[in-house]
Amino acid sequence: MRDIGDLRLQNILLKVDDDDIATVTLNRPEKRNALDLATIDELVDIFSTLPRAGVKVAILRANGDHFSAGLDLVEHHRENRSASDFMHVCLRWHEAFNKMEYGGVPIIAVLKGAVVGGGLELASAAHIRVAGTDSYFGLPEGQRGLFTGGGATIRVADLIGKARMIDMMLSGRLYRGQEAVDVGLCQYLVEDAEAKAWEIARNAAQNPPLSNFAICSAISHMQNMSALDAAYAEAVVAGVVNTQDAARARLEAFAKGTANKIKPQG
Repeated sequence: MRDIGDLRLQNILLKVDDDDIATVTLNRPEKRNALDLATIDELVDIFSTLPRAGVKVAILRANGDHFSAGLDLVEHHRENRSASDFMHVCLRWHEAFNKMEYGGVPIIAVLKGAVVGGGLELASAAHIRVAGTDSYFGLPEGQRGLFTGGGATIRVADLIGKARMIDMMLSGRLYRGQEAVDVGLCQYLVEDAEAKAWEIARNAAQNPPLSNFAICSAISHMQNMSALDAAYAEAVVAGVVNTQDAARARLEAFAKGTANKIKPQG
């Protein structure tokens, strides 16, 4: 098993604090954090390692003014890839984003500026998306003569629906502000996205790791099943999670009236 310290990263910064919260920072601001193949390889390495390294929550953010402008078009043009070559690039993207969605570590994306093309595919692989007020979302592949290859047909369509995704690709439509929240591209729209992401991360880190693992892996798996199979899988996962020692301790606190009450703040 690879240790976090063994990772060799050039395009992404990674640190883990004393509360076992990882900060994963895209670090190509001069390229608007465009995703070249080396960056995708680093994402695969990072999100293969974090679940086995005791990390409780990961915050995905970016240096510079933009979260990510998507596929590094300069690299793609320079490489002059064949259809087979680019198919394998896309499969590597899918590997990275599947590691994120199904890995079991909650990932909170801090969004700003451009969240477009492959950048939106990356954001959609996170479990919670917190957008700053300057964020804008788009799928400009149609205007570039391209087609999505990093999972937008799976995740973005799931978030906003097929019709809206087709509209974005055909027309170049951008979503921003409250409209982006309303259609499902992000769950939060705030002035200070970093602060909100940290608030969510600290709360999530208080949950038992097994509960978070189930929430951040089992739900996605069950969405891929028939209703009958998903019901069975849900029962099995609930049997394991709901009888863990951490759950028993929290249920005992509830029974004694010492547990925190679930109620609106203020």
